Amino acid sequence: MKKLIGQIISGSFTKGLLLKLSSEYDIEDIRIGKFVTIEGEKTKYFSMVTDVCLETNNEKILSYIPPKEDAFVKEVLKGISVYGIVHLTPYLMVDLKNNITSDEPVPKVKTIPPHFSSVYEAEKEDIEQIFGKEEKLNKNFYIGYPAEMDIPICINLDKFAQRSNAVFGKSGTGKSFLSRILLSGILKKDIASLLIFDMHNEYGWQGTNEELIAAKGLKQLFNDKVEVFTLDPENKSYTFKDAIDLTISYNQVEIEDLELLRGELGLSEAAIDHARMIQREYERNWFSKICTMSIGEIEEFSQKNGANIGSILALQRKLNTLVDSVKYLKPVTSFDGLKKIISFLMSGKSVVLQFGRLNNLKSYILASNLITRQIHNAYVNLMEEYLLDRAKYQQPKRLVICIEEAHKFLSPQVSKFSTFGTIARELRKYNVTLLIIDQRPSGIDSEVLSQIGTRATLLLNDERDIEAVFVGESSGKALKDVLSQLNPKQEVLMFGYAMPMPIVIRTRRYDEKFYKEMSEDLKLTKEEIIKRGELAAAEL
Repeated sequence: MKKLIGQIISGSFTKGLLLKLSSEYDIEDIRIGKFVTIEGEKTKYFSMVTDVCLETNNEKILSYIPPKEDAFVKEVLKGISVYGIVHLTPYLMVDLKNNITSDEPVPKVKTIPPHFSSVYEAEKEDIEQIFGKEEKLNKNFYIGYPAEMDIPICINLDKFAQRSNAVFGKSGTGKSFLSRILLSGILKKDIASLLIFDMHNEYGWQGTNEELIAAKGLKQLFNDKVEVFTLDPENKSYTFKDAIDLTISYNQVEIEDLELLRGELGLSEAAIDHARMIQREYERNWFSKICTMSIGEIEEFSQKNGANIGSILALQRKLNTLVDSVKYLKPVTSFDGLKKIISFLMSGKSVVLQFGRLNNLKSYILASNLITRQIHNAYVNLMEEYLLDRAKYQQPKRLVICIEEAHKFLSPQVSKFSTFGTIARELRKYNVTLLIIDQRPSGIDSEVLSQIGTRATLLLNDERDIEAVFVGESSGKALKDVLSQLNPKQEVLMFGYAMPMPIVIRTRRYDEKFYKEMSEDLKLTKEEIIKRGELAAAEL
């Protein structure tokens, strides 16, 4: 039987609705972010609790405060003279007489219910009608439960991977665990290939939880689907003993990479300009030339090109310091690891690139941007070939690139130089999207933030970060209070393109039960194969 919460007494389309709490319903059972339904005369509205307050119809009553032990007086006053008011924001609506199936999108709300419409706690049927349920044949993947309920909430991972997305949250809230859950779903459902820049060695073979207990990485869960590369081959105990070594040659570095490293290396605009001058002279060998130029060569180059000797010497010192600190940067390489990564991705496999002990920001920024640029260029070429002649060429498999410390690549100062900024602005044009993981969304360019499809936001405290999360979100004002009330761990506010409506989710645990569910036999019966073919044909 549905549990009545109360009735609508006022409100507006733009400001939300006010619910007067039933005297039978305990106000302490209402929490911010709760998912509820409103039944009007013709329409059911799916809504979220955004505020709770106490009211009275006679201020004079408050001059008499009943003693704590006087339960009778409290009960007499409760619900009539004093009562609770709950603020609701409706998001979706369906006709009460025409139930839609879980495969159909639920329409956005375009009106409001009449006075005295009843409000109920959401039930399993409501959750499944809005968010669907996970089955072998569909792209739904359950990521957790509504707050204080044990009904699985699913996300449509096919829609999720169509656009760039973000996982935000302050340090220690569980961003990497939520990301691993989402990435596991993408692998299990065969949604896309993944390229994961694993700064802290959490996603490959093994990571750790908050108690520093080992947690399985994606390679253990999906051995045949995942390849692990390392930039620190001398210390594979930090990564994975069977990881493939990756080195990068000097001639693969571009001026764009220096632009991103300006802050980390302390490079001035003059230093970047001098690097461009040397690039014009020596083309692809410009980086190697800067690192090896003698004093005489620098003087000769400066006289010929009107350059400043001191600026070139300073640039040389800083680039040689970079080479010494990142280790994987070599004058020449005997094995083209980048080509191997691209080959794996094109074949449908996923790649985790681990940094071992080289997990400083300089190392991470250089490798991530350089590798992504080459992979993005390869995907652009493949996609353009496919669009020119679909009969001759095959469409490249969708690729999701997972990047941590994203504000270092996507800040207003550097996003225009960054390949990641280009990908974020292109949406899904070339079948490449991003999964951004960051604790400082306020450091990301607002233009990039506005292009993010789905946002999974754990607890944030900084007001600037909270403001940034809701850039481009029409219901951001109501959701700010919801975000501020999240539990510090295992609770996330999700909204955007892949979510039918905003919802607070208690994430599923990343534990032995999860491992077992990820590695369950996914072989399909003959009937299931036929059904999958029918579903795929219907999507074309």
